[in-house]
Amino acid sequence: MNRRSGQRRDRQAGFTLLEIIIVLAIGAMAYAMILGIPFRGASTADLKAAARTLASGLRQAQTMAITTRRDASLTLDMDAREYTLPGETEARHLPKGIDLKLYTAQSEVSSEKRGGIRFYPDGSSTGGRITVSVGERKYLVDVDWLTGRVSIGD
Repeated sequence: MNRRSGQRRDRQAGFTLLEIIIVLAIGAMAYAMILGIPFRGASTADLKAAARTLASGLRQAQTMAITTRRDASLTLDMDAREYTLPGETEARHLPKGIDLKLYTAQSEVSSEKRGGIRFYPDGSSTGGRITVSVGERKYLVDVDWLTGRVSIGD
């Protein structure tokens, strides 16, 4: 009797192969459903990449102003989610699904949804901030007016 009850205890201590397969199948279906749902907006990686791309463009405009000894500005179109640099004919596009806001000098605003940040030959700028956001997540690309320093903050 002890031998049989010992065997029953051993059998009841683990899971059967069938139970494990069922749990794995349910997990796979749930995973497939989650991946099948389209994402709303850009991912955090897209958001950070957009902020870095804008910061790089601003630094490039500052370098152009210093090396050519002429004003250079990055012009941002917030509706089209694109920006242009002086001397370039093609606009550079940012990922879809992100929201942009531009805070800059009034002299650099050309319309409600278009404006820029200008850099001068001495490295200084008009200053400003570009906010790159998706919902509650956002990055701030700041340009110091005195030094022209470009930084990214949360």
